[in-house]
Amino acid sequence: MPGTHTYPGVYIVEIPSGVHAIAGVSTSNTAFIDFFARGPMNTAVQTTSFADFERTFGGLDTRSEGSYAIQQYYLNGGQLAWVVRVAAGAPQAAQLTLQGGSPAQNTLAVQAANPGSWGNNVQTAVVLLPGGATFNLAVREAVTANGKTTVLNSEIFRNLTMDKSKPNYAVSVVNAGSQLVQLTDSGLGDLPIGSPPTANGGVPDSAYQSLSGGADGNAPDSAALQGDQLAKTGLYALDAIDPFIFNILCLPAAATLDAQAASLQTPIMASVYSAAAAYCEAKRAMLIVDIPPYVNTAAKMVTWFTANSLATPNAAVYFPRLTIIDPNNGNRARDIGPSGAMAGVYARTDAARGVWKAPAGTDAGLLGANLAITLNDLENGELNPLGINVLRNFPIFGNTSWGARTLEGADQQASEWKYIPVRRTALYVEESLFLGLKWAVFEPNDEPLWSQIRLNVGSFMQDLFRQGAFQGTSPRDAYFVKCDKDTTTQSDIDNGIVNILVGFAPLKPAEFVVIQIQQIAGQSQS
Repeated sequence: MPGTHTYPGVYIVEIPSGVHAIAGVSTSNTAFIDFFARGPMNTAVQTTSFADFERTFGGLDTRSEGSYAIQQYYLNGGQLAWVVRVAAGAPQAAQLTLQGGSPAQNTLAVQAANPGSWGNNVQTAVVLLPGGATFNLAVREAVTANGKTTVLNSEIFRNLTMDKSKPNYAVSVVNAGSQLVQLTDSGLGDLPIGSPPTANGGVPDSAYQSLSGGADGNAPDSAALQGDQLAKTGLYALDAIDPFIFNILCLPAAATLDAQAASLQTPIMASVYSAAAAYCEAKRAMLIVDIPPYVNTAAKMVTWFTANSLATPNAAVYFPRLTIIDPNNGNRARDIGPSGAMAGVYARTDAARGVWKAPAGTDAGLLGANLAITLNDLENGELNPLGINVLRNFPIFGNTSWGARTLEGADQQASEWKYIPVRRTALYVEESLFLGLKWAVFEPNDEPLWSQIRLNVGSFMQDLFRQGAFQGTSPRDAYFVKCDKDTTTQSDIDNGIVNILVGFAPLKPAEFVVIQIQQIAGQSQS
């Protein structure tokens, strides 16, 4: 106890509580990997609305399955998405070389901010200022239709110099502030050739020069979608979002990788989804699988599902596909996979009821889409026991999700991860505890630490119990937390490991699903 009190009075001493509050992680942040019209390549970008997605990635594009999936995601309740742009072939950024000096030589290379034919609509204009030492650079994205030019985006950077020692050095200013272009200095040092300003100080239309050579590449193949772990491309671009996480993964373009076959086997698609499922298991996330467009009857769905062997607890599949109105094709119907819409339903259900509520039932309606085919009760009864989630249309309730099974949800498998809410609740608890127990790394691995862990994890689980996450009328029947000398042996202590057993009752009181958390503890503080 600090200090010695030598006189009568009231003394206040602050005593640490030892409580390290564990915060619940997100549950429905969704990652989309696909072809898009514009945006950074192989870089995960966070968007929080469809308008946000449009600004960065160009919005709906008839070549992009993912663009329609993202629209459906936000229409159905999605709140945050991680978007990764990929492409096959050789996407190229549009370019333009500005010359300066006498005789004229290349002085500045202008390149569109990211690859794509969109960059061919970017124009730049150099306006020379009085004195001959500085210039303005105007940049705009403009499209011409029916003889009329429409400016979509514009930027202007004023009082630039080619002197690298100055704070208004052109390359530094433009590269830090432009959303449309990036500059490269050839080292000449001379100002680029330009025009004087108009009478009112503006930019003459005749001064604009267009970038050229931009190319989109092709719709992604399996290599583009899967990517490379070392290069952090494709799937592995999501590694770079740490310390943020994603909870749901959608790969709408994967459903189009295989041409229709009589056997309905899709080896390329299945290989991509197999890699994606393994990645999701490592990241404690869920994968929503889209089926090919030609799987359009219940019988074909059974054949396709059986032939492709996608059993995993961290994925789910829905049948049938959806149809939406496509504004890019004269408002005709477009067939799309349901992954984006269902990811939105997951998010909407999580926000309203919690991750432990199945994203199915009469309150899991699909907004802004219709079903490609209508199923009856008999067909529903054939598909559901296999682990195939059916989308149904009911009077009054409309189109709705009518299944909540993982790809280990077949009755014959009898998996403890049969149901989506059970699996997602376990992933939520695991990720929350994984992040919330990092403070234990430098603590001595003994009973005081185990006691603190029991206190903190128990507090977290009790809070979930109060919210209705578990079955049972008392904590004893709803969950348990065990961390002591029985879970952590002397060998574990010698290796700096503390083991935590957490069980919760998702379906029936006192029937626990058990997960084990292994935390490194007792590490040297040097």
